[in-house]
Amino acid sequence: MSESKTLVLVDGSSYLYRAFHAMPDLRAVPGDPASSPTGAIRGMINMLQALKKEVPADYAVCVFDASGPTFRDDIYADYKANRSPMPDDLRAQIAPIHEVVRLLGWPVLAIAGVEADDVIGTLAKTAAAQGLRVVISSGDKDLSQLVDERITIIDTMNGKRRDVAGVTAEFGVPPALMVDFQTLVGDAVDNVPGVPKVGPKTAAKWLMEYGSLDALVASAGAIKGVAGENLRGALDWLPTARSLVTIKTDCELADHVAGLPALDSIAVGAEQTGELADFYQKYGFKSLARALEPQAQPASGDLFAQPDASTVAVQAQRRDVAYDIILTWAQLDAWLARIQAAPLVAIDTETTSLDELRAAIVGISFSVEPGAAAYIPLAHEGPDAPAQLPLAEVLARLKPWLEDPARLKLGQHIKYDRHVFANHGVEVRGYAHDTMLQSYVLEVHKPHGLTSLAERHTGRSGISYEDLCGKGAKQIPFAQVPVDKAAAYSCEDSDQTLDVHRVLWPQLENDEKLRAIYELEIACSETLFRIERNGVLIDAQQLASQSHALGQRILQLEKEAYDIAGQPFNLGSPKQLGEIFFDKLGMPVVKKTATGARSTDEEVLEKLAEDYPLPAKLLEHRSLAKLKSTYTDKLSQLADPRTGRVHTHYAQAVAVTGRLSSNDPNLQNIPVRTAEGRRIREAFIAPPGRVIASCDYSQIELRIMAHISGDEALLRAFHDGLDVHRATASEVFGVAVDQVSSEQRRYAKTINFGLIYGMSSYGLAKSLGIDNQAAKNYIDRYFQRYPGVWQYMQETKAQAKARGYVETVFGRRLVLPEINSPNGPRRAAAERAAINAPMQGTAADLIKKAMVAVQQVLDAQKPGVLMIMQVHDELVFELPEAEVDWLRLEVPRLMAGVAQLKVPLLAEVGVGPNWEQAH
Repeated sequence: MSESKTLVLVDGSSYLYRAFHAMPDLRAVPGDPASSPTGAIRGMINMLQALKKEVPADYAVCVFDASGPTFRDDIYADYKANRSPMPDDLRAQIAPIHEVVRLLGWPVLAIAGVEADDVIGTLAKTAAAQGLRVVISSGDKDLSQLVDERITIIDTMNGKRRDVAGVTAEFGVPPALMVDFQTLVGDAVDNVPGVPKVGPKTAAKWLMEYGSLDALVASAGAIKGVAGENLRGALDWLPTARSLVTIKTDCELADHVAGLPALDSIAVGAEQTGELADFYQKYGFKSLARALEPQAQPASGDLFAQPDASTVAVQAQRRDVAYDIILTWAQLDAWLARIQAAPLVAIDTETTSLDELRAAIVGISFSVEPGAAAYIPLAHEGPDAPAQLPLAEVLARLKPWLEDPARLKLGQHIKYDRHVFANHGVEVRGYAHDTMLQSYVLEVHKPHGLTSLAERHTGRSGISYEDLCGKGAKQIPFAQVPVDKAAAYSCEDSDQTLDVHRVLWPQLENDEKLRAIYELEIACSETLFRIERNGVLIDAQQLASQSHALGQRILQLEKEAYDIAGQPFNLGSPKQLGEIFFDKLGMPVVKKTATGARSTDEEVLEKLAEDYPLPAKLLEHRSLAKLKSTYTDKLSQLADPRTGRVHTHYAQAVAVTGRLSSNDPNLQNIPVRTAEGRRIREAFIAPPGRVIASCDYSQIELRIMAHISGDEALLRAFHDGLDVHRATASEVFGVAVDQVSSEQRRYAKTINFGLIYGMSSYGLAKSLGIDNQAAKNYIDRYFQRYPGVWQYMQETKAQAKARGYVETVFGRRLVLPEINSPNGPRRAAAERAAINAPMQGTAADLIKKAMVAVQQVLDAQKPGVLMIMQVHDELVFELPEAEVDWLRLEVPRLMAGVAQLKVPLLAEVGVGPNWEQAH
């Protein structure tokens, strides 16, 4: 048998459970909880398609557990006795999963009386003996006992690879000792006891010392301590345990696959596209069905075939397209006439960088109608690159059209292209539409990239960037891509953008509320472009000083940690931390990882820090190290060397609530609860003669809660201008407002904000350091005093379950795919989101409305006042000292006036030489 042949064995039972728990609660009819569940089916399809791409195979089998008992139940009556029954929604998907796996070209196998692991073991060992390379795809660690030089396990969900070295490194023993290892440790999942109190570390130590379980058993009398007593007490059980954990490699399979020698029966098959299309339609997988539609091919067989030197003619799905390459002034003039006459033009730029503030143009494409597009190559390099029109002169000819607000333009992520053109001195006006933002408003829970949009809404798939430029270290710059191929790629992007717009825009146009949200996002995109371009000045010298101080404190903390531990150790090693915490210092094990190791994650450290000094030192060390690496070391490196300014990137189409995301650097996550975090804000400064101003909405989400719940007590507190936390404390604790203590106000503040985020009594107890019953009593009293809030929460959850989404005050739609999930924790999380999302989303809408309104006034009246940051509910400005009085008066007025709620909006202003002093 040729060594080049590969057999892939899929642990189908592992796959389907993981698919069920990984995917949202999808239904054959979206939004209809009564229709067939499909999440596990879709997850299974995704996983198998990804595996097929990742691991090319000659032969393949997808193995499932058969229903009914196995030989292990005869050996041990309590085998798997603690397993919960299969969820009904998963059981309903088993038969269609088997069906679609076959349609995808995978042979399916399920053998009565044995488990899927046994079938996999038999196939793997038989195939390896015949010289095949075997790859098992599974997340099940039990299969590690099968690994040898020809058999490897991969887990495509987390990238883990278990070959001989991998198994040895993970478990401390080679694959040949894994049966012995599992016998000693036992298997809690399958209810197979091991040796009491013997964990992976002890088992590995014994086996490596004695060489095998048999040798260990023979020397059991010499094993000291409690572990030795437990081993001797388990000697009669160990043979049974071994038989339960050992994977069979000699199952009778001949009736099912005609034995491995007849490999044709498990050869990888072709997808049965006709039946697959019917299957996808039946279960509501429309994008998968569209991807199977027949695709016309170019007559020449060459995707980039050119009828002449300047035109690329290709065939796209469902229609012919003609893409021009503009290499002469006459061609440019002809296309200028076309774009000037078109009511809407899609534009796409090809550039040198993903960093929009540093990207330079390599080429520009336009599309004016379906199938009609042109590409202007402007900076392509290489011996075969044709003579191209000069970039500066082309932009000069395009500039009047680009900067004309009456000439309507369309793009995919228009903010990026605005920056690119601005880098060349062109400020594009007239951007009317952005397909990324259309998708974000209409279908916030789905991907918004052009490839995904085109496949989902038009059935068109296209050329990928990697197809042109390659991947990783071998990736070439776009400027080195041959012009004909670059033209096909860029024209296709513009053409697809126009196509997608024609599908999405009518949906927005016909929905008054969603259209208003979309128009807000378009206006916000332009304002964000201005903020990003302005940037914020950084004091590099101060950051360097802070970095030095943090570095000294970090070293001091390391020394203090070593002193407490009594030895040096790697503060970042979970293994070493576990040994010091639990073995040396005797701290209690709070929780374990998925692999059974003792966890030392953040949650565990915080719990242990309540009673032990070492975890507290580690938490402080981690916090300061993160501040240093993320901010004090990095901010100066991210600053523009010419101006000393940092220019963050605000991503609009990310958060499902409508919140903005700040990246490179992330200005929204600078911690403000510690002195070190606040000190970082001191490095955000104004130049001489100017100051920093911060305008922040006050208690915005509580005001929104008062508005949407209509609770009379909350509305009264805000209308009377009361301290709402003090007012809540008065209500909950039954004391006069002026008698509320600082401790009671702190409790009330935690309750106010906690309930917005769906905090349980357990969570409140943990936050306040009180017992669960006291926390429950506080929550009960809160809802007694604020019954409108309770009613809002119940009505919102019911509405979300019925519709599958909730809305902000202004109509932004917040989809909740898991609101009817059969998975309890996921459903509970979706219910909490249903309560919180309208408040977070409304707050996001308000700050966007404020940004747009303020920027419009700045443009008209105060061009010297720059908006430089947006952080949560705060707008930050840099302005001349002479404009401070104007800003103090006008900006809060503008922010408060963007909406009329049942309670007044309030924005507060601070001014100073740096962000921290202004905040």
